[in-house]
Amino acid sequence: MERFEYLASQSTAREIRTLAREYGLTEREVLDQLVELGLDAIEEDRVEGDPRP
Repeated sequence: MERFEYLASQSTAREIRTLAREYGLTEREVLDQLVELGLDAIEEDRVEGDPRP
């Protein structure tokens, strides 16, 4: 497993904590899900022909 570092703005950190609390998850679990959703969205764009990364 690789480690990455992300420095969130105060408002983004607040949103992550709120999501974690609402869904009974850890902040790490929320971040894992957000990254996965973002990567899935990028892959869908690539399949549809959008060349943006």
